[in-house]
Amino acid sequence: MKKAALGFGLLLAFAPVFAYAESPTPKEATDIPKSDIDEVLKHAPPAVDQTLRVVDLGKYNLAVGVIHRGPTKPGEPVGGISHSDTTETYIIISGGGTLVTGGTIVNGKPAPPNSDVVKVLNGPSTGGRIENGLSRKVGPGDVIIIPFGVPHGWTDITDHVDYLSVRPDHNHVLPAGYVNPAIKK
Repeated sequence: MKKAALGFGLLLAFAPVFAYAESPTPKEATDIPKSDIDEVLKHAPPAVDQTLRVVDLGKYNLAVGVIHRGPTKPGEPVGGISHSDTTETYIIISGGGTLVTGGTIVNGKPAPPNSDVVKVLNGPSTGGRIENGLSRKVGPGDVIIIPFGVPHGWTDITDHVDYLSVRPDHNHVLPAGYVNPAIKK
């Protein structure tokens, strides 16, 4: 009995080491050159997120995406999305518009579990019309951190807005090792 207890105790003591050994932290940096961003943007349809890469960092995955949004229609309700698990950091690289965050998603509709939104971009998410959110004008160089669960969407885009989105994925929902097909070499 003492041997079994000792064995179980050792197993518990080393469990974190074994778990860590399954997914070690990388020992090299991951580069995403501007040429890769430009290549993905060149092929991106308007208003569609494009994940550039998803990197396994051991305790979590980190996704980096680039998004191009074309003009919005004046007077149209603000459509938005919230992500159940994924926080996003937006880094505006060109253009601009009004970013609306917070408030409530009205008549929200969950993204289908097998959709790219869930499987490649952001994990489980809900989209719909945003009401009572906070609006702010954003442009190149602005950085916005949007915690998971916070609705966010765009309005007043006269020409375009392009931005990077950095997405920590603590639940490993996004596919580690993913590379956008436009830049896969």
